[in-house]
Amino acid sequence: MTANAPLVAGKLPADTRVVVAMSGGVDSSAAAALLAEQGYDVVGITLQLYDHGAAVARSKTCCAGQDIHDARRVADKIGVPHYVLDYESRFRTEVIDRFADSYVRGETPIPCVLCNQTVKFRDLLATAQELGADALATGHYVRRFEGEAGPELHTGADSGRDQSYFLFATTRDQLDLLRFPLGGLVKDETRAIARRHGLTVSDKPDSQDICFVPNGDYASLVARLRPDAHRPGDIVDGSGTVLGRHDGIARFTVGQRRGLGLGGGEIHYVLRLDPENARVVVGPREALARRRIALDKVNWLGEPVPEEGLDCEVKVRSMRPPAPARLNRTDTGWTVDLVEPEYGIAPGQACVFYAGSRVLGGGWIVREAPAQAV
Repeated sequence: MTANAPLVAGKLPADTRVVVAMSGGVDSSAAAALLAEQGYDVVGITLQLYDHGAAVARSKTCCAGQDIHDARRVADKIGVPHYVLDYESRFRTEVIDRFADSYVRGETPIPCVLCNQTVKFRDLLATAQELGADALATGHYVRRFEGEAGPELHTGADSGRDQSYFLFATTRDQLDLLRFPLGGLVKDETRAIARRHGLTVSDKPDSQDICFVPNGDYASLVARLRPDAHRPGDIVDGSGTVLGRHDGIARFTVGQRRGLGLGGGEIHYVLRLDPENARVVVGPREALARRRIALDKVNWLGEPVPEEGLDCEVKVRSMRPPAPARLNRTDTGWTVDLVEPEYGIAPGQACVFYAGSRVLGGGWIVREAPAQAV
């Protein structure tokens, strides 16, 4: 979408109803203000995702407490209707429970992807359509372009703010209705929009923590929801020799070096987690290197993958730069072969595929990759 192009082709802004997902932060607030300024029929919706009272005083979360009040004030300021939807039950089922279950399986989950994939896009899109909306807009820093085969998802213009890694599970059907007004902006421009409209959130800090985890102590949450994830067990090396004890695999992730409690001497890294036997397997850093990744539940947004595979770039963590790789799709599943090894690839994380700025899709990293010929 170019700066002057309408959100929906062939429709004037005044005839285009846009539901804006308003979290109470500066990004979604600026997106709503920008669209209202451009003459769109804007309706703001805020989702209450977890306990309203417990988060009133917290400043670096979203979708609860003070954030809901902030979103309401913004909507009043820019003169658009605003509704709060109680999605707490479905958020518990789709995000919090799955987050805890992932730790029980010895994985390292990404709850923001699950949230975008389920309650924020799947469920909120359905609500937007019930309200007669032509589009659902969010404050994400990604871009949407109309390609020859339909809408495409691209990285945000500001590489330091790009959020495409967290949106890899967005489907083609969802992209038909989604719009990202801030995708071509940098953060300073977003804050300038908020200040121009006199929004009190213009200098509000960005969300940083997992929104439903008080003080970042996710291990205590998992212990309360899934006690099995905190079953004590052994810390062992690659040969099975016991080096120490731990009080629950949920406190560890692949690639972790600190907090192992093994004392001085040789430096150890977590190589893998064995939830069935409550074991943490450790070893030297070089043992973390992986060139092949196996994936599950892949969402594909590109053209068909050739039989011989597809050269592309992949990200295995949100903050890592894209790395060259070959993507393979067979009857037994999807694999990625990296040109250079990556270290500390954790099951439960995402591997996202790119062709330049375009997001081709992505999938969830599984525990064991197929054997690779040398």
